[in-house]
Amino acid sequence: MAGFLKRLVPKKFRKEGIVIPVVRLHGAIMASGSQLRPALNLATAAPALEKAFAYKDAPAVAISINSPGGSPVQSRLIFQRIRDLATEKNKHVLVFVEDVAASGGYMIALAGDEIFADPTSIVGSIGVVSGGFGFPEMLKKIGVERRVYTAGSNKAILDPFQPEREEEIEYLKSLQLEIHQVFIDMVKARRGTRLVDDPDLFSGLFWTGGRGRALGLVDGLSDMRTELKRRYGPKTRLELVSTPKGLFGRRSPGIGGLSADVAERIGSAGVAAVAGLAEEKALWGRFGLSG
Repeated sequence: MAGFLKRLVPKKFRKEGIVIPVVRLHGAIMASGSQLRPALNLATAAPALEKAFAYKDAPAVAISINSPGGSPVQSRLIFQRIRDLATEKNKHVLVFVEDVAASGGYMIALAGDEIFADPTSIVGSIGVVSGGFGFPEMLKKIGVERRVYTAGSNKAILDPFQPEREEEIEYLKSLQLEIHQVFIDMVKARRGTRLVDDPDLFSGLFWTGGRGRALGLVDGLSDMRTELKRRYGPKTRLELVSTPKGLFGRRSPGIGGLSADVAERIGSAGVAAVAGLAEEKALWGRFGLSG
């Protein structure tokens, strides 16, 4: 329909130049967010991706990534959706890194047929990390006894209120190694011979965009606008594709204020929102950045 309507417009009034749809994938990657701070995951990314790859005349889809990582599952799901759509719609995928594409952020970036970064971007961190806190000594000091009843000897594994056991740590590490290997295989499959043989490549270290290019993690150092106009011509137009959102992650026409039920939802989500914000800031903080 859009193409038909376009042909009805006199040629002198038509916009010239190729249109490249742009999708922004920004933020920490989490399976679920909060009403006040949405997370990057497949559910939030899919609508914009579907719309971008539906541009019939566009030779490529440009994706802007700015993420310190997070959930490996959601990272891989977003990666896979991009590759599936690229194959289905026969589109070239160009990924552009802004501040950071590390860990899960870099896993998503692997969906690009080509990856570009700023010389000062942060890329890499190809590894897996788990973290938490232990409180058994604190419970003793305040006179609290932890009581746990399970059916299954490992049901309470890694309970933060009980002392760590060596076998539990080893089990967690075995899971990390499995996930790490999946990540490594993805990097090798997507980057292939562009990778440099470096012992630190899969160690979890991260680098600037310039060093990332030397290691084969990115293909070039450029910004989106410059690269797309160089490739497709000076009249190339970039069109941001997004899902319109209201206060709670969905369009809410006619909102003039907060109703009582909305205020209640904000209050009930407060604790979870604070915890999610702390987790997100910790992810950004690993790279000297704040979300």
